[in-house]
Amino acid sequence: MIPRATLSNTLRHFSSSARTCVHISHIGKTPIPIPPNVTITQSQTSLEVKGPLGSTSVPLESYMKLTYPQENVLTIAVEDAEVKKQRSMWGLTRTLINNAVVGMTEGFTVPIYLVGVGYRAALEDDPRGTTNGGNGQRLNMKLGHSHNVYVPIPAHIKANVPSPTKITLFCTDKHLLGLFAASIRKWRPPEPYKGKGVFIGDEQIRIKSVKKK
Repeated sequence: MIPRATLSNTLRHFSSSARTCVHISHIGKTPIPIPPNVTITQSQTSLEVKGPLGSTSVPLESYMKLTYPQENVLTIAVEDAEVKKQRSMWGLTRTLINNAVVGMTEGFTVPIYLVGVGYRAALEDDPRGTTNGGNGQRLNMKLGHSHNVYVPIPAHIKANVPSPTKITLFCTDKHLLGLFAASIRKWRPPEPYKGKGVFIGDEQIRIKSVKKK
């Protein structure tokens, strides 16, 4: 026989009232601080952001609502958060607008490290110039191949080589910066046995032990 005190603790209490389920995007509801030197212009299909480093535009869906609860503070909402499409675009749009504001004021910087014996990188002039949309410079890298690897630098990227094993990239667009960094990494991705390769930022890899017969 179960004691009454223990029985009361084991029973589950149910409520007959309807439960209201409201979906909220924790990323989308976060306010975006707007610096004084940034100008935002909204149209029906896009949001233009102008800053000291240039201008860019972010596409907007028709159900997005932008409000300014305070001066230099932008909040984003959707018409119906129960719709999956609107809920998924809520946080994405907020992230794109915030990246545009940061990119037009400060820009984005990512370091690339060359880890391996004999791995080196140098910044030199591109013999082809700006014919293929580059900025006239290229990276000359030694990554363990039988030949040197030449990577032209796009016009929207600024590259610097502070040391032979470190490359610093700068861009106002975070997406384009990541794409170019990935194009460098693909020439020698990090391998899990000796830990050699091209590492982006604070990327880490788990070292595997070699199976011995």
